[in-house]
Amino acid sequence: MRSITIGGSTFSCQPGESVLETLLRENIQVPNGCRQGLCQACQMRSLDNSPPVSAQVGLKDTLQKQNYFLACICHPEQNMTVALPNHQGASINAVVIKKQLLTPDIVQLVLQYQTPFTFFAGQFVNLKRPDGLTRSYSIANIPTHENILEFHIRRLPNGQFSNWIYDELEVGAQLAISEAQGSCHYLPGRQEQPLMLIGTGSGLAPLYGIIADALAQDHSGPIHLFHGSRDLNGLYFIDEMRELAEKFGNFYYTPCLSGEDVESEHIRGRAHDVALSSTETLNGWRVFLCGHPEMINQTKKMAFMKGASMSDIYTDAFHIAQVEK
Repeated sequence: MRSITIGGSTFSCQPGESVLETLLRENIQVPNGCRQGLCQACQMRSLDNSPPVSAQVGLKDTLQKQNYFLACICHPEQNMTVALPNHQGASINAVVIKKQLLTPDIVQLVLQYQTPFTFFAGQFVNLKRPDGLTRSYSIANIPTHENILEFHIRRLPNGQFSNWIYDELEVGAQLAISEAQGSCHYLPGRQEQPLMLIGTGSGLAPLYGIIADALAQDHSGPIHLFHGSRDLNGLYFIDEMRELAEKFGNFYYTPCLSGEDVESEHIRGRAHDVALSSTETLNGWRVFLCGHPEMINQTKKMAFMKGASMSDIYTDAFHIAQVEK
């Protein structure tokens, strides 16, 4: 008989029972719907042992890598400690070691941590300031021996957290960091698969990390980055991206401006329109979309209509009303 542990309580999973059935029997509230592994409402995460492969059917590969599973079709093969997707583990502290403007309203913030911390470039974490105010930001770097986390934070007119970072946060200060979350990141495998990455403004942050990760893991297929903004003030790392394109023959960089005045060296148009018009089909491509929710929702549909599989479309929407990214 297997045991299921959640929130510090442990329950016995009866023969033939799924994780969902065990928890519901013990009056643990778990969202659920079809109970056939189709709606994915009962998605959970194993915090210790890997879940059965059969319980991960239909989930994105990035979620499978993080031990997510569907409780309704999960029949444990070993004891499991589980949590709902919104579960927050213990936070760690990190020190600000760099703060530098990338554009007039986007700042590069680099933190260094000492406590062991696991993440994929492109995931996001919650940053908490001393008074408890918390916001989510995407990670722009791959894991290194220097134990750093890089963020590109856009200043919002009424953003309590972003304005505090710009006006008050100093090098040497400490911030609390949650565990890394999100499924918009690179995984090795299918090395020859073409990659398309589309982002606007500070949406370059997770894409920058994903590109670095793919190249570090010898991705051989073409990697196309389309970074867009209304004007030049929203574009950054232009020289760095061009240098990367010169160094790696399979990386292609296209900066896009959608405003009225566009210099000849930049493509005129919205990044997602330019990107999708650059190829006849996205069949077999892996697509990463980061930025405003409206852009992501529209582009996701367009990419699917152009042949991309939904399982190969990864998104990171910056819900500004709820979080500042």
